[in-house]
Amino acid sequence: MNKQVRKIAWIVAAALVFVATAGCVGGGESGAGENAPFRIAVIPVQTEGQLGEAMTRLQSILTEALDREVDIQNYPDYNGVVEAMNFGHVDMAFFGPLTYVVAHQKSGAEAIVVQLVKGKPFYHSYIITHKDHPWNTLDELFADPGAVSFAFGDPSSTSGSLVPGVELKSRGVLVSENESKLKELRYTGSHDVTALAVQNKDVDAGAIDSAIFENLVEQGTIDGDRLKVIWQSDALYQYPWAVKKGTDPDTVKLLQETFAGITDEAVLSGFGISGFAPASNEDYESIRAVAQAEGRLE
Repeated sequence: MNKQVRKIAWIVAAALVFVATAGCVGGGESGAGENAPFRIAVIPVQTEGQLGEAMTRLQSILTEALDREVDIQNYPDYNGVVEAMNFGHVDMAFFGPLTYVVAHQKSGAEAIVVQLVKGKPFYHSYIITHKDHPWNTLDELFADPGAVSFAFGDPSSTSGSLVPGVELKSRGVLVSENESKLKELRYTGSHDVTALAVQNKDVDAGAIDSAIFENLVEQGTIDGDRLKVIWQSDALYQYPWAVKKGTDPDTVKLLQETFAGITDEAVLSGFGISGFAPASNEDYESIRAVAQAEGRLE
């Protein structure tokens, strides 16, 4: 073999090694093979500590059902979960309704399971204030908006931002996500932080998920006797669990059956729910319409 032939052979061999190595590196990504962990991302609906036991128990239940390692991670913000699904880093995600419709548009994520609260897949957006304050309606709260401090949750939250934001816009109080006629507008990042900010009078009022609010009261995280609800939205379809595009039907069916059969109180109480039921993309059409109208699906 002359030098030129040996050189060509060496280049081909090196290329084959590189391709094989790249394949091994890629094996760590979601969906790389049956032996890879089934990764699930969870939005920060409450603090990680409050969800810790629930996620640990859920992880164990799903690992047994799928006969495959399951890894559930709590993400620091809503958008991070959308991007994790978009870039294929996770196989499944727990979304808010708004983040779900965004993820569906961006990556084809498909809702397959919905949470139930008192047996129903619905909840509301609340606006709450401290009981020491005189306001009992939004008309009273916003009689002088320039004197009011207000808190939303995460900008991508359905009940903590999108839906109450539409209400504030209709009243001329909110101009855009970052512009308002209020004395102060802040985003706390999660529902529990909003509730505590209102309870501690750090803000005058705030928007929160009704089911999470009631769960925080039941857990003693917040004092229900110090807070009052002064506005409630129409019914909203509950938070979905969605799988990545192309998930095989057998896996979807197994996940739906497993979630629907969960009675573990640690899991249910951790998420502040009574159970799970099958869901579909069509269940979120009303949220999709609002998100579209608000420019959230550009």
